[in-house]
Amino acid sequence: MVAENIRNIRKRIEESCLRCGRRREDVRVVAVTKTFDADKIRQALEAGQFDFGENYVQELTQKRTEVGDPRSRWHFIGHLQTNKVKYIADFIHLIHTVDNERVASELQKRGERLDRSLDVLVEVHTTDEATKSGIAPAWVLELVKQVSKLSRVRVQGLMTMGPFSEDPEDSRASFRQLADLAKGIEKEGIENVSMQHLSMGMSHDFEVGIEEGATIVRIGTAIFGKRKS
Repeated sequence: MVAENIRNIRKRIEESCLRCGRRREDVRVVAVTKTFDADKIRQALEAGQFDFGENYVQELTQKRTEVGDPRSRWHFIGHLQTNKVKYIADFIHLIHTVDNERVASELQKRGERLDRSLDVLVEVHTTDEATKSGIAPAWVLELVKQVSKLSRVRVQGLMTMGPFSEDPEDSRASFRQLADLAKGIEKEGIENVSMQHLSMGMSHDFEVGIEEGATIVRIGTAIFGKRKS
């Protein structure tokens, strides 16, 4: 089932890229493993899916140990607390959710201790929903400039979530805003900053994300099935 779902997602991505004139290889899938066990992750690995995302540090470290496959690349996609950074700093592939200077400073400290640079995305709040994390669009450039001064933290782009809605089209405005923000930041030519990644789009709206420029889509239920409550 997992392998079949992954094949279906790949086909839909190819079709989306064709529609909007993009290259398939420019879109990466991060399989969101929240609430799913190590066996499901192993099934995804066997189907050639190597990027995985987790919302909680404890679940991430536990599943990474249980799976024990060096091919896997782990992404952190939940709200990151400064006191949790130490548990993931030595192996994390990409952190999607930096939205304040405190977390960035803690990543810098850990990077210095580990002699390792940490790649991050700045999370932007592009809806009017108070429950979502992220920095307000008006403050994104300032935060990016602050983080750019940290030698062990590398900004690689931006991330956002669309509104809670069954209609994928409702996410388009959020995704377009993120893409516009990235273009504006790119024009600034800030040293140590890249806007190569836009992480936007999930199981219900990833095709709209691709149409608006997503390079990373975060897909859970469409790969692993309905989440456990």
